[in-house]
Amino acid sequence: MTPKNAPGNMSDVAWKHCISVAGDTRQLQCKYCQKVLIGRVYRLKHHLASTQKDVGACKDAPDEVKKETWEIVVGLEQKLNKKSSFTLNDEEMAKAGEKRKNSEEEFTQSSNSPSGRNIFKNRQITINNMFKKGLREEACQAIVRFFYNNVIHFNVAKSEEFTAMFDLVSRHGLGFKPPSYHDIKVKYLKEEVTNTSLALHSHRDEWKKMGCTIMIDGWTDKKRRTIINFLVNNPKGTVFLKSIYAYAISKTAEKVFEMMDNIVEEVGEDNVIQVVTDNAANYKVVG
Repeated sequence: MTPKNAPGNMSDVAWKHCISVAGDTRQLQCKYCQKVLIGRVYRLKHHLASTQKDVGACKDAPDEVKKETWEIVVGLEQKLNKKSSFTLNDEEMAKAGEKRKNSEEEFTQSSNSPSGRNIFKNRQITINNMFKKGLREEACQAIVRFFYNNVIHFNVAKSEEFTAMFDLVSRHGLGFKPPSYHDIKVKYLKEEVTNTSLALHSHRDEWKKMGCTIMIDGWTDKKRRTIINFLVNNPKGTVFLKSIYAYAISKTAEKVFEMMDNIVEEVGEDNVIQVVTDNAANYKVVG
């Protein structure tokens, strides 16, 4: 049988993803990105599998094509690793050398000589790792575009939730489907509200045991609207309680006192050790 990689033989599965330029089997045009490659289907396979081995990755190839060709090059690498585990004598080395000249599926060579061993050592990078490297670059580009196009603050990348999100997605593996618009707006929002209430309940139990401090943080936005945030702190940690639009409340000491009194009642008067505010005149009067 004629080897699939023999000159002029077009039975290799990779041929369905390319077009021969002017009938030349060494000049192939990718059907997806239209890039012309020189070097027969050897380079085309790595191009489609995004291994970054001596050729750029195809960004337009469908995922199923990338997966198919990736499995092909991984299979070839595994066969090569099995072959390289044996020591060849001089006669076998000569035969192997002739085969390598006609095969684009060989990724590395082994030899009993020091120079041969060095070549093998330098090229012993698995196809799987090369594929992951190219795939990671594409994934990172998609992630940063998500930040840029949706005007998400870069500090989000420093959050624990950001890292945990990708860790859980990677555990799921291929085929992960992100939550839909409806899932985010309805299903998981309700679940998160419930989880937050349960977490706050555990803090309330600690407030009763250890006492707590109410912290009031008032600020004004660019439209001159006064917002007041209420936080509660104790040895278990600090939690955000609520936020109030207080444009009309913050003007007089009586209104500020009424607001603060309601917060103390909500937290539990017996649980509150102190209330921390800024040093504005109306807050001083409330004190």
